Amino acid sequence: MKKSAKLAIGIVVVLVIIIAIIFGCNAVMKDIKGTENKNTEDCNIYLKSSAQYDVAAELKKNGIVIDDSIWSLWMDRHYPDFEYINGEYYMNADMSYEEIAKKLQNPDISHRPVTVAIPEGYNVFDIAKTLEENGVCKKADFYKAVSTTEDYTYGWLESLPKDNKNVGFVLEGFLFPATYDWAENMTALEVVDDMLGAFDSRLNSDITGYCEKNNMSLYEFITLCSIVQEESFSIESAENIASVLVNRLENGSKLQCDVTYFYAKELLDYGFSRDVYDSYYTYRCPALPSGPITNSGMEVVNAVINHPDTDYLFFFSDLNSEFHFASTGEEFERLKQQYPWQ
Repeated sequence: MKKSAKLAIGIVVVLVIIIAIIFGCNAVMKDIKGTENKNTEDCNIYLKSSAQYDVAAELKKNGIVIDDSIWSLWMDRHYPDFEYINGEYYMNADMSYEEIAKKLQNPDISHRPVTVAIPEGYNVFDIAKTLEENGVCKKADFYKAVSTTEDYTYGWLESLPKDNKNVGFVLEGFLFPATYDWAENMTALEVVDDMLGAFDSRLNSDITGYCEKNNMSLYEFITLCSIVQEESFSIESAENIASVLVNRLENGSKLQCDVTYFYAKELLDYGFSRDVYDSYYTYRCPALPSGPITNSGMEVVNAVINHPDTDYLFFFSDLNSEFHFASTGEEFERLKQQYPWQ
């Protein structure tokens, strides 16, 4: 090939490269300014990571920017300390990089991380209030999510009552109290599944063995634990209270625990029937209430399992929050005279 021909080809190649660079730079500048007119329809982008690499990849995947590396370089130059917020964003490809950056500080639906502590002894109403205050989910959605077992896959849920008209929130008692790393605007189903998962991870042979030995269902056991949780102030008191309740169940006496009144009243005020109220109030129902009245921690669960063998049938706490236990009604009345309790 003649030198003139090679030179001509070289010139053409260089020109092609220059033109490509010019067109590429032009496309990049249009993209940065938001004048590329790629797609004017809004799309919903769900950012689950605050890492710029992941955000840039998500923007490119959804056609909001033409190149994730260019976006990252632009952000490093203009907003080197930018903090991305997890959430859902309604965006379109005609937005300039400046508009995108501003939008990424104001999610349409925020999923900011939030740490929420659910203490031992919180019932459904307490948890729902805490979740809504922290922006995790709405109370109404949470109430709906804890009213059924059908949306969850844990095998032990099969043993919970089905279609029992006297049961309030069927998942009460199984929403394990702990500190959770959640996010704003989660679905209530996700929240409840996390809590059930925490319970599931603690469901051990001590619990199942106690149920088998004492001919109790898991639901009955957790119901018993929930009353002990509400009545007790310490592990020692929890163990002795558990012995009282077990003894009363075995001899056919009503439990007559005041704490069940307060929960039954909450159910009634929420909208459950008077029959449901009566079935939870242990001055009216014959034995255990229809279901748990709160969510117990493992210390109380273990206290119930390891409760001492006593002949106690009565207990009360005095004005100093000290518990007293009695085996007979006469002893019970004498102790109440000796230790003022109200």
